[in-house]
Amino acid sequence: MDAADLRVFQAVARTGSMSKAALALNTVQSNVTARIKSLEDELGFALFERTNRGVTLTSAGQRLIPYAERAAHLLDDAKRAVADDGTPFGPLVVGSLDTTAALRLSPILAEFAAAYPAVDLSLKTGTTCELVEQVLERKLDGAYVCGPVNHPDLVVEPFVQEELVVLTSPCVEFEKLITRPDLKIVVLKAGCSYRLRLEALLAQRGIVGVRLLEFGTLEAIVSCVSAGIGLTLLPRAMFDKVWERKRVRIHPLPDGEGWVETVFIRHREALVSSALHAFLDLARLPTPHVVAAE
Repeated sequence: MDAADLRVFQAVARTGSMSKAALALNTVQSNVTARIKSLEDELGFALFERTNRGVTLTSAGQRLIPYAERAAHLLDDAKRAVADDGTPFGPLVVGSLDTTAALRLSPILAEFAAAYPAVDLSLKTGTTCELVEQVLERKLDGAYVCGPVNHPDLVVEPFVQEELVVLTSPCVEFEKLITRPDLKIVVLKAGCSYRLRLEALLAQRGIVGVRLLEFGTLEAIVSCVSAGIGLTLLPRAMFDKVWERKRVRIHPLPDGEGWVETVFIRHREALVSSALHAFLDLARLPTPHVVAAE
């Protein structure tokens, strides 16, 4: 069993077809079939069940998949490590929550790009659930997400604490609004950590089954809240740096309910390149401050 065999095995498992795997690997189907047959003979187990529609993994194949993926990542990291002489260069893909990108990362990104022009830096935003999954799949070098995060395959580093506040239209009282039968919460898509916290906050007050209005951007959410359509939960600092405070009414949460930690996560087994080292060193200096409540 060698790395080439495992790559062919991964391609067949991913596409569900010998012919499609051959196209993906830029080879002929007979070569793919022969490699899979050789691998099965060596291991002594069938890895795929053949059907008229293609192939599906057997239980043995399912057990092999995570090891094949780890081997592929290890070989890719080995090549990158050999080429990495300590000078930051090449691609660096960092993920972030939309709010963290807007509040914290803009100056860091600008300074990093100016200091390390040989690094092809890109930022991808998403929900905490999306970003955690992408880091686990090695699609991101790391990501800033809402903590706490507990996963054996992830290294977690504190970044900053934010105060989350409930937002309503300027003339609305929070405690009166949540007693209304037509209460709506205005949120990002499923998997958004702030959405989950808002739902938990309302559930603690006995309010469940609230109608959800989902929007794709923070600006759309704030506009709807400002118009009195519903309420939402966002970092207080957004209204110092991004939006004018008069657009909404800010309702602080009691007893520390509103404090949340943003953390940086990376895959425990992934290579920490010189580019990522440099980026994290820059992000740590100066130490991100806590946004104090007023």
